[in-house]
Amino acid sequence: MVQAPRVDWVDTAKGICIVFVVMMHAVLGVEAAAGETGWMHAVIAFAAPFRMPDFFLISGLFLANVITRDWKLYLDRKVVHFAYFYVLWMTIQFAVKAPVFAGEMGWAGAFQFYLVSFFQPFGTLWFIYMLPIFFVVCKFAYDKGVPWQIMLGIAALLQIAPIHTGWLLVDEFASRFVYFYAGYIFAPKIFELAEWARDRVSLSLALLLVWGVINGGLVFIGWSELPLVSLALGAAGACAIILTSALIVKAGSMDFLRHFGANSIVIYLAFFFPMGLTRVILLKLDILDIGTVSLIVNIVAVIAPVILLWVIEKTGIGWFLFKRPEWAYLGGTYGRKTAPQAAE
Repeated sequence: MVQAPRVDWVDTAKGICIVFVVMMHAVLGVEAAAGETGWMHAVIAFAAPFRMPDFFLISGLFLANVITRDWKLYLDRKVVHFAYFYVLWMTIQFAVKAPVFAGEMGWAGAFQFYLVSFFQPFGTLWFIYMLPIFFVVCKFAYDKGVPWQIMLGIAALLQIAPIHTGWLLVDEFASRFVYFYAGYIFAPKIFELAEWARDRVSLSLALLLVWGVINGGLVFIGWSELPLVSLALGAAGACAIILTSALIVKAGSMDFLRHFGANSIVIYLAFFFPMGLTRVILLKLDILDIGTVSLIVNIVAVIAPVILLWVIEKTGIGWFLFKRPEWAYLGGTYGRKTAPQAAE
């Protein structure tokens, strides 16, 4: 199977982001169950301004390589691909949680909730629900010849505007699209930034220190979610993760982050179960402080899906969880131009 070569710092950046994303769910879940906060809460608060902006920016980096494809192939790779994994893992998550839902709203209400999840993203899976929408909007704008400056300006205005409809697709589109589109438009500059950081280690470290102080300070005083400030912190944080990733790769250390990033969607899809199970066990044992419990839950939730993928690779059983079967491709697109895709 021929696969596109991976970029080390990009995978490392995605690895950092997926750790922070899982950390948010792990920490908030533990704290909600325990009824108190722990020392890990400060970490997720610090990461909040840049955690998802960087994830979306990185997701848009390679869009220029595929946006010229015909619509059928494009929709298969950028819409059907993610739709398969969303429906599959939404169903898996629902099956695991169905008894709880039924206890709260009855089985009829639980089934209705399942159907609504096809339109209102389910739980932790909203990221892979939003990506196809972003891909389609970008392709449509490209085909219609909409100037990128106009698109970027509109995206920035949407992020700044106080859009809080309660409908997740609308609110998250407004908040996140600007970062995805910036990743697509500014991809060459972003790669140049990573190379710049490799060649200027001391200066990069100094800039990261300044950014860390500003980001942490604005979070601490409660200004990080203000209009314009939020946009600026998201962009600055994304650049900071790029610098950090480039420096980590140059140092030749923390290769586990690169591995996490290469399997970030696998982790994103499957972390919910080991996270929940570990949380329940540790809280019942009641031998550790809440912060330490949160940290352990975070570690297990990130590593367990990677172990699951390793088991699947060794046994050949369960590939449907992370790789689309042939029937899940649009007619005539299986094996066309690109090899069959894994979850990422």
